[in-house]
Amino acid sequence: MSGAALGLEIVFVFFLALFLLHRYGDFKKQHRLVIIGTLLAWYLCFLIVFILPLDVSTTIYNRCKHAAANSSPTENSNITGFHATATPVPSQHPCFKPWSYIPDGIMPIFWRVVYWTSQFLTWILLPFMQSYARSGGFSITGKIKTALIENAIYYGTYLLIFGAFLIYVAVNPHLHLEWNQLQTIGIAAANTWGLFLLVLLLGYGLVEIPRSYWNGAKRGYLLMKTYFKAAKLMTEKADAEETLEDVMEEVRKVNESIKYNHPLRKCIDTILKKCPTEYQEKMGRNMDDYEDFDEKHNTYPSEKSLVKLHKQVIYSVQRHRRTQVQWQILLEQAFYLEDVAKNETSATRQFVHTFQSPEPENKFLQYFYNPTVEWYWECLLRPWFYRILAVVLSIFSVIVVWSECTFFSTTPVLSLFAVFIQLAEKTYNYIYIEIACFLSIFFLSICVYSTVFRIRVFNYYYLASHHQTDAYSLLFSGMLFCRLTPPLCLNFLGLTHMDSSISHQNTQPTAYTSIMGSMKVLSFIADGFYIYYPMLVVILCIATYFSLGTRCLNLLGFQQFMGDNDMTSDLVDEGKELIRREKRKRQRQEEGENRRREWKERYGHNREDSTRNRNVHVDPKESNLSDISTNRYTQ
Repeated sequence: MSGAALGLEIVFVFFLALFLLHRYGDFKKQHRLVIIGTLLAWYLCFLIVFILPLDVSTTIYNRCKHAAANSSPTENSNITGFHATATPVPSQHPCFKPWSYIPDGIMPIFWRVVYWTSQFLTWILLPFMQSYARSGGFSITGKIKTALIENAIYYGTYLLIFGAFLIYVAVNPHLHLEWNQLQTIGIAAANTWGLFLLVLLLGYGLVEIPRSYWNGAKRGYLLMKTYFKAAKLMTEKADAEETLEDVMEEVRKVNESIKYNHPLRKCIDTILKKCPTEYQEKMGRNMDDYEDFDEKHNTYPSEKSLVKLHKQVIYSVQRHRRTQVQWQILLEQAFYLEDVAKNETSATRQFVHTFQSPEPENKFLQYFYNPTVEWYWECLLRPWFYRILAVVLSIFSVIVVWSECTFFSTTPVLSLFAVFIQLAEKTYNYIYIEIACFLSIFFLSICVYSTVFRIRVFNYYYLASHHQTDAYSLLFSGMLFCRLTPPLCLNFLGLTHMDSSISHQNTQPTAYTSIMGSMKVLSFIADGFYIYYPMLVVILCIATYFSLGTRCLNLLGFQQFMGDNDMTSDLVDEGKELIRREKRKRQRQEEGENRRREWKERYGHNREDSTRNRNVHVDPKESNLSDISTNRYTQ
């Protein structure tokens, strides 16, 4: 049963990562290596989160078994004649194997493979693939060269950080450099950088996730925010179209200047393949001029400039396609929210849509989710469900903040996560232990990972759904996940006092912490940074609650949605007018299609019959005249 539990989780996590990657990536258009690298990074990070509760329950069982072995029953010799019998004393430790018990020796190997593979991905392979995918080179050698140059500074920075830790250990007279200590130094350096990002993202997610569900129950708020997004997206859409036009004009000029027999013509053909179809038809290969390129003293672009142009084409086409798709999705959301606002006052309690969905609806889903059920869910139940969910998530957030500030206290135990796990450990309720651990680390992961999905660094990093995320952003997200997951798990084990460096107890560590080595090699990190830095999550939560980051971005000129801002009101009004205009446009299109359909149904058959009769009953005189005219023309 234990192997089945581990195998089921491994398979389930793989399909979960595959589903998310399918939602954000494009399997058909993106390079296979990009898909495989991102999938592997996401899969390993999700796997750590799902398997860690099994490691905790197995460790608790091993501790119980070890305690039972140390307090083995005394042997009482009852000598009867020449025979001595041993009367065992009943054990005080009711140890029994959990349903998901993993045999000894498997978890350390499993964690070692998963951890070092994820570290190899995040520090070496994914950064190289990121530069390779973003490169505008026309050959594999050129792309590899560009990637190596771009990552030289990147790798040098981290080697400098690792060297600083190495010098500290070498100077310290109480420490001796060994392979295990060098390994611990590398792990500590990676986890320190990851913990720095982890607290920043966690402080945002602990407040923003409950608040997003609370605001999701307010229809007016959602509709205003959608109008605001429409105004901003229209600006970005227009800018993307203008940028694409400028790049295509430059491609046209280069295409006309470089003839068919020029050595760089292959590069131009590669660039043209990346252009949209309508531009490819306009800028077909210039085959009219067959003169040799060297007969005229013209100035031709260099290969370096073509590499730069190729990179601009890839970026502009991707951005243009993404804004087009996002605009259509945002229109559907706005129309649906307007329909919900109209149907809230409906007396028939039947949900009526202004526009029918262009995709055919599932008959099975349509049978159960009929207009009546949809009205009750959207207009009555969904707001209350979101409010209750927001309250529950807020309670979880308060528990996390309290535990982050008190998890270093072992006497008394103040961390609520540790209290819950220790209470379950006394009764050896492994099901409760695994469920509590899974819910805890799952909530922490959602707070951190959802922030990664929401972050947008201008147009360089942006995870867009509906297959609109570029290769650079996918690989960057994989790097972030691999850097954030190990410190997230260590932080969770510290909150539950399953890490011996936090609990200060001489107990058997989990298999996950055993591969990290003893952090006492760097005491100022183990006893200082790891303990006190997570307390900053309180300040970040307060800053997020009062929207200090949003206000700062507004002051810098990056418009964010704020209800008490004049610029926000102007953008909301602008977005409302844009949605209204698109709505009238779609209504006219549907009315025109309905009129054509009715006209075809009403008069189409009569017109076909009359045309057929006209072809059959042809006047013989007209037929003779047509034959005579044909003969005259041929003569």
